[in-house]
Amino acid sequence: MNIDMIHAAAERLKGHARTTPMLNSPFLDEIAGRRLYVKAECLQHTGSFKFRGAWSAISTLDEDARKRGVIAYSSGNHGQGIPFAAKHFNTPAVVVMPSDAPEMKIANTRALGAEVILYDRENEDRDDIGAKLANERSLTLIKPFDNPLVIAGQGTTGLEIADQCKTEGVENADVLVCCGGGGLTSGIALALEEHAPGLRARPIEPEDYDDVCRSLASGAIQRNNLQSGGICDAIVTPQPGDLTFPIMKRLCGPGIAVTEDEVLMAMAHIFARLKIVAEPGGAVAVAAALFHADEIQGDAVVAVVSGGNVDAKLFTRALATL
Repeated sequence: MNIDMIHAAAERLKGHARTTPMLNSPFLDEIAGRRLYVKAECLQHTGSFKFRGAWSAISTLDEDARKRGVIAYSSGNHGQGIPFAAKHFNTPAVVVMPSDAPEMKIANTRALGAEVILYDRENEDRDDIGAKLANERSLTLIKPFDNPLVIAGQGTTGLEIADQCKTEGVENADVLVCCGGGGLTSGIALALEEHAPGLRARPIEPEDYDDVCRSLASGAIQRNNLQSGGICDAIVTPQPGDLTFPIMKRLCGPGIAVTEDEVLMAMAHIFARLKIVAEPGGAVAVAAALFHADEIQGDAVVAVVSGGNVDAKLFTRALATL
């Protein structure tokens, strides 16, 4: 996994992925105690950064593999990015999703053309289900984060951040990244290492699902005791990836864990001041920027809003915190 793969992914994504804006507000700066720039990946196709990795992986398949189809497992955002990208290549898509995923994400994944297979994440293993179906149907398995082509696609977000920070005159800052298995975090970290070495990627997670934070602190992969529950479904994963963790261990600063109350307040502030919608898992980085200022270095900070796929009931609950 290297920067050349990210540059190659950027070429394949050219004309297909959106270059998402990096936004700021003096009101958010005041709360954060520094300049806060928000990278709005919630405005990417399908409402999250996951489209980048999905297109990056599917675009490299040969014609026979595309005809046979692809399979992925996802709590929702990777699951939407895969069929959206696959449809362009006339590729069938199967997505294995937890039965407790938000109904909106399950419905959207089906609406984008995927065959959805539900499983119980407390008692079943998605890796086993995905591998079994891939073998039985001769499908190409595209993992949500532990796949070099997926990491490369997510890393194109980091290329944009590097360019946008240069435009804003930001040379030294922490880049806070909503982190599940680490595909986005490790991809951004690799891009920044090459193009903006003064910027440091840092993984942000919800409390009780902070496997990456604990793994970085201990130097070895740690697993979450909880596999479901909480509001940040988009970034609830069992543990960091075998590919992503060594990259994060080498390049990232320490992680930060945020509370659900902080996440809900961050969602409300993001909407009130930037007029964009963040889902809970996509708002953890902004929550860290706003409410954990003492754990951040520099006079500026960048926070990625990684997704905006939230149902109306939960979003209304967030808005009520202001």
